[in-house]
Order: sequence, then structure tokens, then C-alpha cells
Amino acid sequence: MSTDKIDEKYLDLFSKRAFGSLATVMRDGSPQVTPVWCDFDGKCVIVNSARGRQKDRNMRRDPRVALSIMDPDNPYRYFQIRGRIVEITEEKASEHIDKMAKKYLGVDKYPYASPGEVRVLYKILPEHVSAME
Repeated sequence: MSTDKIDEKYLDLFSKRAFGSLATVMRDGSPQVTPVWCDFDGKCVIVNSARGRQKDRNMRRDPRVALSIMDPDNPYRYFQIRGRIVEITEEKASEHIDKMAKKYLGVDKYPYASPGEVRVLYKILPEHVSAME
């Protein structure tokens, strides 16, 4: 499969505790990869981070990213996207990280926030999708 949309048969990965590996571009052009919690709004993959982190700085400077999500029940089943950040917003980002904490940690409130931390949502529009089953 190679397309610009995530095939429906892989959308179940967004309901599982499947971590993504997010690749961003450093200032010198080298890749930077971070494990992330992932969500999907029907069009874009959503990643939540804190303002000022390396991936935040990278995505604000260069919107090109790649992301792979592996099925925790079958590591040979995964999809990967290459795309662009089409929206960066702080609106509802704190509520969203609590939603992700419920999914990934089973708790109602994100427990790792630092004092003064500002949460940020990044919406990734897939431009190229490939998958393996």
C-alpha cells in the first residue's frame, strides 16, 4: 500500500496503546526521532508535546516529518507516514494530553507536567503512507 491516506484497516492502531516514532529535522538537516503518543482526527495524525522541546523547535522551523506506528500486538504490522505539520496550536492541548494519558497510562490526568509547561498540538497531514501487515 502506498497512498496519501491511512488505510482503514490500520486505524485500529489509534485505539491501541501503540507508540509512534516521530522523525523531525534538526537545524543542520540531521534527523531527530522521538517516541510519541498518537491520535487521529479522521484527516490528520495528532501529536502532543510541550513548547520548547527539541521536536517543538524542529517542527516550528521545518514542517516536514515522518512517523511510524507499530502494532503492539504484532510488531510486523505497522504503517508509516511522511507528511507536513499543517497546524500548531495550544488550544485544547492540555485537555488532549489528559485524553492521551487515559489511553496510554490509564490515568485521568497527565502526571508528568512540569510547572509552567505549555502543551502544544501538532497536526500532521499525511502526504505519503505505506504499510506492512
